[in-house]
Amino acid sequence: MEIFTQQLINGLVLGSIYALVALGYTMVYGILGLINFAHGDITMVGALVALTVVQALAAAGVPAPLVLVLAGGCAILVCSLLGLSIERVAYRPLRRAPRLAPLITAIGISILLQYTAALIWGKQYIALPKLLEPAAIDIAGAQLTTLQLAIFVLACGIMALLLWFIKASRMGRAMRATEQNPDVAGLMGVNVDTVIAFTFVVGSAIGAVAGLMVVLYYGIGHYFMGFMLGLKAFTAAVLGGIGNVGGAVLGGLLLGVIESMASGYIGDLTGGVLGSNYRDIFAFLVLVLVLVVKPSGLLGQSGGDRA
Repeated sequence: MEIFTQQLINGLVLGSIYALVALGYTMVYGILGLINFAHGDITMVGALVALTVVQALAAAGVPAPLVLVLAGGCAILVCSLLGLSIERVAYRPLRRAPRLAPLITAIGISILLQYTAALIWGKQYIALPKLLEPAAIDIAGAQLTTLQLAIFVLACGIMALLLWFIKASRMGRAMRATEQNPDVAGLMGVNVDTVIAFTFVVGSAIGAVAGLMVVLYYGIGHYFMGFMLGLKAFTAAVLGGIGNVGGAVLGGLLLGVIESMASGYIGDLTGGVLGSNYRDIFAFLVLVLVLVVKPSGLLGQSGGDRA
Protein backbone atom coordinates (compact mmCIF):
# COMPACT_ATOMS: atom_id res chain seq x y z
CA MET A 1 0.00 0.00 0.00
CA GLU A 2 2.89 2.35 0.74
CA ILE A 3 4.27 1.81 -2.77
CA PHE A 4 0.86 2.52 -4.32
CA THR A 5 0.43 5.72 -2.31
CA GLN A 6 3.95 6.92 -3.15
CA GLN A 7 3.51 6.27 -6.86
CA LEU A 8 0.11 7.99 -6.78
CA ILE A 9 1.64 11.07 -5.15
CA ASN A 10 4.51 11.16 -7.64
CA GLY A 11 2.11 10.66 -10.53
CA LEU A 12 -0.26 13.44 -9.50
CA VAL A 13 2.58 15.93 -9.06
CA LEU A 14 4.13 15.02 -12.40
CA GLY A 15 0.70 14.91 -14.05
CA SER A 16 -0.14 18.41 -12.85
CA ILE A 17 2.95 19.70 -14.69
CA TYR A 18 1.96 17.78 -17.83
CA ALA A 19 -1.53 19.26 -17.55
CA LEU A 20 -0.21 22.83 -17.41
CA VAL A 21 1.84 22.34 -20.58
CA ALA A 22 -1.05 20.49 -22.25
CA LEU A 23 -3.27 23.53 -21.74
CA GLY A 24 -1.14 25.48 -24.22
CA TYR A 25 -1.55 22.77 -26.85
CA THR A 26 -5.28 22.37 -26.35
CA MET A 27 -6.17 26.09 -26.31
CA VAL A 28 -4.33 26.82 -29.55
CA TYR A 29 -5.77 23.72 -31.20
CA GLY A 30 -9.28 24.58 -30.04
CA ILE A 31 -9.16 28.04 -31.62
CA LEU A 32 -6.88 27.58 -34.65
CA GLY A 33 -6.99 23.83 -35.28
CA LEU A 34 -3.18 23.96 -35.11
CA ILE A 35 -0.88 21.67 -33.14
CA ASN A 36 1.77 24.09 -31.90
CA PHE A 37 4.74 21.74 -31.65
CA ALA A 38 6.90 24.68 -30.52
CA HIS A 39 5.00 24.95 -27.23
CA GLY A 40 7.23 22.49 -25.38
CA ASP A 41 10.25 24.55 -26.36
CA ILE A 42 8.59 27.76 -25.17
CA THR A 43 8.30 25.99 -21.82
CA MET A 44 12.00 25.12 -22.07
CA VAL A 45 12.88 28.78 -22.63
CA GLY A 46 10.84 29.71 -19.55
CA ALA A 47 12.66 27.09 -17.51
CA LEU A 48 16.11 28.30 -18.56
CA VAL A 49 15.23 31.98 -18.07
CA ALA A 50 13.96 31.18 -14.57
CA LEU A 51 17.08 29.13 -13.87
CA THR A 52 19.33 31.99 -14.98
CA VAL A 53 17.48 34.48 -12.75
CA VAL A 54 17.64 32.08 -9.80
CA GLN A 55 21.40 31.66 -10.23
CA ALA A 56 21.98 35.41 -10.40
CA LEU A 57 19.76 36.34 -7.45
CA ALA A 58 20.81 33.42 -5.24
CA ALA A 59 24.44 34.44 -5.68
CA ALA A 60 23.48 37.97 -4.60
CA GLY A 61 21.94 36.67 -1.38
CA VAL A 62 18.30 37.51 -2.21
CA PRO A 63 15.78 35.60 -0.03
CA ALA A 64 14.51 32.37 -1.62
CA PRO A 65 10.78 33.30 -1.82
CA LEU A 66 11.60 36.58 -3.57
CA VAL A 67 14.00 34.74 -5.90
CA LEU A 68 11.24 32.35 -6.98
CA VAL A 69 8.71 35.15 -7.51
CA LEU A 70 11.14 37.20 -9.62
CA ALA A 71 12.30 34.13 -11.57
CA GLY A 72 8.70 33.17 -12.33
CA GLY A 73 7.84 36.74 -13.31
CA CYS A 74 10.79 37.00 -15.71
CA ALA A 75 9.99 33.61 -17.24
CA ILE A 76 6.33 34.57 -17.74
CA LEU A 77 7.29 37.88 -19.34
CA VAL A 78 9.82 36.34 -21.75
CA CYS A 79 7.57 33.42 -22.73
CA SER A 80 4.52 35.66 -23.20
CA LEU A 81 6.46 37.92 -25.57
CA LEU A 82 7.91 34.88 -27.32
CA GLY A 83 4.49 33.28 -27.80
CA LEU A 84 3.03 36.55 -29.07
CA SER A 85 5.92 37.01 -31.52
CA ILE A 86 5.63 33.46 -32.84
CA GLU A 87 1.89 33.87 -33.44
CA ARG A 88 2.34 37.22 -35.16
CA VAL A 89 5.33 36.36 -37.33
CA ALA A 90 5.03 32.63 -38.02
CA TYR A 91 1.39 31.58 -37.71
CA ARG A 92 -0.80 34.56 -38.57
CA PRO A 93 0.37 34.83 -42.20
CA LEU A 94 -0.42 31.10 -42.67
CA ARG A 95 -3.98 31.10 -41.33
CA ARG A 96 -5.51 30.61 -44.77
CA ALA A 97 -2.66 28.44 -46.05
CA PRO A 98 -2.97 24.66 -46.60
CA ARG A 99 -3.01 22.89 -43.25
CA LEU A 100 0.36 21.24 -43.71
CA ALA A 101 2.13 24.62 -43.94
CA PRO A 102 1.58 25.79 -40.31
CA LEU A 103 2.36 22.29 -39.04
CA ILE A 104 5.76 22.29 -40.76
CA THR A 105 6.30 25.86 -39.55
CA ALA A 106 5.62 24.77 -35.95
CA ILE A 107 8.25 22.04 -36.23
CA GLY A 108 10.69 24.56 -37.69
CA ILE A 109 10.05 27.03 -34.85
CA SER A 110 10.63 24.21 -32.36
CA ILE A 111 14.04 23.40 -33.85
CA LEU A 112 14.93 27.11 -34.03
CA LEU A 113 14.13 27.60 -30.33
CA GLN A 114 16.13 24.53 -29.31
CA TYR A 115 19.31 25.57 -31.04
CA THR A 116 18.93 29.24 -30.14
CA ALA A 117 18.74 28.11 -26.51
CA ALA A 118 21.83 25.96 -27.06
CA LEU A 119 23.71 29.03 -28.32
CA ILE A 120 22.64 31.16 -25.36
CA TRP A 121 22.86 28.65 -22.49
CA GLY A 122 25.12 25.98 -23.98
CA LYS A 123 24.47 22.28 -24.40
CA GLN A 124 25.45 21.20 -20.91
CA TYR A 125 23.02 20.56 -18.08
CA ILE A 126 22.55 23.57 -15.81
CA ALA A 127 22.12 22.84 -12.09
CA LEU A 128 19.72 24.72 -9.86
CA PRO A 129 21.37 26.39 -6.84
CA LYS A 130 20.26 25.10 -3.46
CA LEU A 131 17.35 27.35 -2.51
CA LEU A 132 14.92 25.33 -0.45
CA GLU A 133 15.02 22.46 2.01
CA PRO A 134 11.69 20.71 1.42
CA ALA A 135 10.23 19.03 4.49
CA ALA A 136 8.68 15.58 4.21
CA ILE A 137 5.06 14.84 5.14
CA ASP A 138 4.18 11.23 5.95
CA ILE A 139 0.98 10.01 4.26
CA ALA A 140 0.09 6.34 4.88
CA GLY A 141 3.77 5.43 4.88
CA ALA A 142 4.55 7.47 1.73
CA GLN A 143 6.53 10.70 1.59
CA LEU A 144 5.07 13.92 0.23
CA THR A 145 7.51 16.82 0.24
CA THR A 146 6.41 20.40 0.74
CA LEU A 147 7.82 21.17 -2.73
CA GLN A 148 5.60 18.51 -4.32
CA LEU A 149 2.62 19.84 -2.40
CA ALA A 150 3.33 23.42 -3.49
CA ILE A 151 3.71 22.39 -7.15
CA PHE A 152 0.45 20.41 -7.11
CA VAL A 153 -1.57 23.09 -5.30
CA LEU A 154 -0.25 25.90 -7.52
CA ALA A 155 -0.88 23.87 -10.69
CA CYS A 156 -4.44 23.04 -9.61
CA GLY A 157 -5.04 26.69 -8.75
CA ILE A 158 -3.86 27.85 -12.17
CA MET A 159 -5.98 25.24 -13.94
CA ALA A 160 -9.08 26.12 -11.91
CA LEU A 161 -8.55 29.84 -12.55
CA LEU A 162 -8.18 29.25 -16.29
CA LEU A 163 -11.35 27.13 -16.42
CA TRP A 164 -13.25 29.86 -14.56
CA PHE A 165 -11.82 32.56 -16.82
CA ILE A 166 -12.90 30.77 -20.00
CA LYS A 167 -16.39 30.12 -18.65
CA ALA A 168 -17.13 33.44 -16.93
CA SER A 169 -15.09 36.31 -18.42
CA ARG A 170 -15.82 38.37 -21.51
CA MET A 171 -12.55 37.34 -23.14
CA GLY A 172 -13.34 33.72 -22.30
CA ARG A 173 -16.67 34.01 -24.11
CA ALA A 174 -14.85 35.57 -27.06
CA MET A 175 -12.41 32.63 -27.04
CA ARG A 176 -15.29 30.14 -27.08
CA ALA A 177 -17.02 32.05 -29.87
CA THR A 178 -13.83 32.09 -31.95
CA GLU A 179 -13.42 28.37 -31.35
CA GLN A 180 -16.93 27.69 -32.65
CA ASN A 181 -16.64 29.83 -35.80
CA PRO A 182 -14.06 32.60 -36.18
CA ASP A 183 -15.76 34.19 -39.19
CA VAL A 184 -19.13 34.49 -37.45
CA ALA A 185 -17.42 35.66 -34.25
CA GLY A 186 -15.76 38.43 -36.26
CA LEU A 187 -19.13 39.50 -37.69
CA MET A 188 -20.50 39.68 -34.15
CA GLY A 189 -17.82 42.16 -33.09
CA VAL A 190 -15.14 39.83 -31.72
CA ASN A 191 -11.60 40.86 -32.64
CA VAL A 192 -10.38 37.42 -33.72
CA ASP A 193 -6.73 38.48 -34.07
CA THR A 194 -6.71 39.78 -30.50
CA VAL A 195 -8.35 36.62 -29.17
CA ILE A 196 -5.84 34.35 -30.92
CA ALA A 197 -2.87 36.46 -29.78
CA PHE A 198 -4.24 36.43 -26.21
CA THR A 199 -4.55 32.64 -26.36
CA PHE A 200 -0.89 32.30 -27.32
CA VAL A 201 0.15 34.69 -24.55
CA VAL A 202 -1.84 32.85 -21.87
CA GLY A 203 -0.65 29.42 -23.03
CA SER A 204 2.97 30.58 -23.10
CA ALA A 205 2.71 32.19 -19.65
CA ILE A 206 1.31 28.98 -18.17
CA GLY A 207 4.09 27.06 -19.93
CA ALA A 208 6.65 29.35 -18.27
CA VAL A 209 5.23 28.48 -14.84
CA ALA A 210 5.39 24.80 -15.75
CA GLY A 211 9.03 25.26 -16.82
CA LEU A 212 9.90 26.76 -13.43
CA MET A 213 8.16 23.82 -11.73
CA VAL A 214 10.19 21.32 -13.76
CA VAL A 215 13.44 23.06 -12.81
CA LEU A 216 12.49 23.09 -9.13
CA TYR A 217 11.33 19.46 -9.21
CA TYR A 218 14.33 17.96 -11.01
CA GLY A 219 16.98 20.54 -10.10
CA ILE A 220 18.40 20.86 -13.62
CA GLY A 221 17.68 22.52 -16.96
CA HIS A 222 18.75 21.71 -20.51
CA TYR A 223 18.18 23.16 -23.97
CA PHE A 224 16.53 19.92 -25.15
CA MET A 225 14.25 19.44 -22.13
CA GLY A 226 11.20 20.87 -23.92
CA PHE A 227 11.15 18.13 -26.56
CA MET A 228 10.14 15.20 -24.37
CA LEU A 229 8.05 17.37 -22.06
CA GLY A 230 6.17 18.72 -25.07
CA LEU A 231 5.53 15.26 -26.49
CA LYS A 232 4.16 14.04 -23.17
CA ALA A 233 1.98 17.11 -22.77
CA PHE A 234 0.69 16.60 -26.30
CA THR A 235 -0.08 12.99 -25.36
CA ALA A 236 -1.97 14.27 -22.32
CA ALA A 237 -3.97 16.68 -24.48
CA VAL A 238 -4.87 13.87 -26.91
CA LEU A 239 -5.75 11.55 -24.02
CA GLY A 240 -8.18 14.06 -22.52
CA GLY A 241 -9.51 15.28 -25.86
CA ILE A 242 -7.44 17.91 -27.63
CA GLY A 243 -9.30 21.20 -27.86
CA ASN A 244 -11.03 20.58 -24.52
CA VAL A 245 -9.46 22.51 -21.62
CA GLY A 246 -10.95 20.21 -18.98
CA GLY A 247 -9.74 17.25 -21.02
CA ALA A 248 -6.17 18.59 -20.96
CA VAL A 249 -6.31 18.75 -17.15
CA LEU A 250 -7.74 15.23 -16.89
CA GLY A 251 -5.33 13.84 -19.48
CA GLY A 252 -2.29 15.35 -17.78
CA LEU A 253 -3.18 13.97 -14.36
CA LEU A 254 -4.03 10.53 -15.77
CA LEU A 255 -0.85 10.36 -17.83
CA GLY A 256 1.29 11.26 -14.83
CA VAL A 257 -0.36 8.58 -12.68
CA ILE A 258 -0.19 5.94 -15.43
CA GLU A 259 3.48 6.67 -16.10
CA SER A 260 4.39 6.62 -12.42
CA MET A 261 2.42 3.45 -11.63
CA ALA A 262 3.70 1.59 -14.68
CA SER A 263 7.34 2.51 -14.13
CA GLY A 264 7.07 1.49 -10.45
CA TYR A 265 5.10 -1.73 -10.62
CA ILE A 266 6.28 -3.03 -14.00
CA GLY A 267 9.82 -2.13 -12.98
CA ASP A 268 9.46 -4.38 -9.93
CA LEU A 269 7.93 -7.22 -11.96
CA THR A 270 10.71 -7.13 -14.55
CA GLY A 271 13.53 -6.79 -12.03
CA GLY A 272 14.20 -3.19 -13.03
CA VAL A 273 14.51 -3.93 -16.76
CA LEU A 274 11.48 -1.73 -17.50
CA GLY A 275 11.76 0.66 -14.57
CA SER A 276 12.08 4.42 -14.40
CA ASN A 277 14.66 4.51 -17.20
CA TYR A 278 11.95 3.31 -19.59
CA ARG A 279 9.04 5.33 -18.22
CA ASP A 280 8.66 7.25 -21.51
CA ILE A 281 7.58 4.01 -23.18
CA PHE A 282 4.37 3.94 -21.16
CA ALA A 283 3.41 7.50 -22.10
CA PHE A 284 3.61 6.74 -25.79
CA LEU A 285 1.85 3.40 -25.41
CA VAL A 286 -1.02 5.42 -23.96
CA LEU A 287 -0.93 7.74 -26.99
CA VAL A 288 -1.08 4.80 -29.43
CA LEU A 289 -3.92 3.13 -27.53
CA VAL A 290 -5.97 6.33 -27.40
CA LEU A 291 -5.50 7.00 -31.11
CA VAL A 292 -6.57 3.44 -31.93
CA VAL A 293 -9.48 3.06 -29.49
CA LYS A 294 -10.85 6.61 -29.06
CA PRO A 295 -9.10 9.15 -31.29
CA SER A 296 -11.23 12.02 -29.98
CA GLY A 297 -9.96 11.46 -26.41
CA LEU A 298 -11.81 10.90 -23.15
CA LEU A 299 -13.71 14.22 -23.16
CA GLY A 300 -13.36 15.11 -26.83
CA GLN A 301 -16.11 15.05 -29.41
CA SER A 302 -15.80 13.61 -32.87
CA GLY A 303 -15.83 16.31 -35.49
CA GLY A 304 -14.39 17.42 -38.79
CA ASP A 305 -10.74 17.11 -39.71
CA ARG A 306 -8.40 19.67 -38.22
CA ALA A 307 -4.70 20.21 -38.79
